[in-house]
Amino acid sequence: MGPVDAGTATAYPAPAMEHAQSLPFIDAARIRQYLPYPALVDALGETFGGPAVAPRRHAHALPEQVSLLLMPAWEAEREIGVKLVTVAPHNRARGQPTVNALYILLDARSGAPLALMDGEALTLRRTAAVSALASRFLSREDSQTLLLVGSGRLAPEMAVAHCAVRDVRRVLVWGRDPLRVQAAMENIRAAGLAPHVPLQPAGELAAACAAADIICCATTSTEPLVRADAVRAGTHVDLVGGFRPDMREADDALVASASLFVDTRDGALAEAGDLLQPIAAGLIGADAVLAELAALVRAEHAGRRRSDEVTLFKSVGSALADLGAARLVWRRLNAG
Repeated sequence: MGPVDAGTATAYPAPAMEHAQSLPFIDAARIRQYLPYPALVDALGETFGGPAVAPRRHAHALPEQVSLLLMPAWEAEREIGVKLVTVAPHNRARGQPTVNALYILLDARSGAPLALMDGEALTLRRTAAVSALASRFLSREDSQTLLLVGSGRLAPEMAVAHCAVRDVRRVLVWGRDPLRVQAAMENIRAAGLAPHVPLQPAGELAAACAAADIICCATTSTEPLVRADAVRAGTHVDLVGGFRPDMREADDALVASASLFVDTRDGALAEAGDLLQPIAAGLIGADAVLAELAALVRAEHAGRRRSDEVTLFKSVGSALADLGAARLVWRRLNAG
């Protein structure tokens, strides 16, 4: 597939200061409504392939083990976006969410705020769309079986997003807790998986990996789950869940033998245990990463080169994706 058209920059009128109190808030339901996957994948291709800038996220430790994360991104003459995330582990004991997120979109020329958005819904949607965008370049066009490793909140989004870019004929779901797997399957169907696509619980993980054309992992595992000896030639492996240096979803042999791609080099080589641990062990160098997502979108790297190639895409999250998703929400909100 060729590069995604960067498109024409859209000018948005800055809100008048006297109307600041009417700043719109876009809730989770409208985020999902405004971000259908085919359109969102295209929008993220535009953003990753364009001139937008996203520095590494800022992390601040606050009292009571609360963390504050700031994820900014911007493009001159267009928009500025900042995602504010708080992580409060003690909230679990209170029956409250441990992670809260809010996104603010601003006009880059005046600095005036345009909208506030539900940050969690935006994150779930854009995370899955980033994987789907990478899959356009890295999975085989005839991929038919998708395996989801993990039964958490990302599973429904990942299933629908991957099916938006490939003609998937079967979806398998693996997790350690059968009850959570069943709940995930119900949520996947409710999220929009086509009725004609069979949805099944996976049994033994190695056997499920061997049957899959695309393996998508979205877990918090600190031990490798997907192993090279269970992955057949031509498979695309999508690693989403491990976002800290101590987390792993793929074993050393798979990382060392696959063609490696990342969402951003800066983020992945600072945070991804699936890369940092093999690098520290001397099994691969940082130069083993062939390209980041922007290079695929711009056709600076061809992506998959052979039908029997095992490709691996590692994402840790980029503010570029947040900005691309928020832009699409804002356009659709203003389109009525």
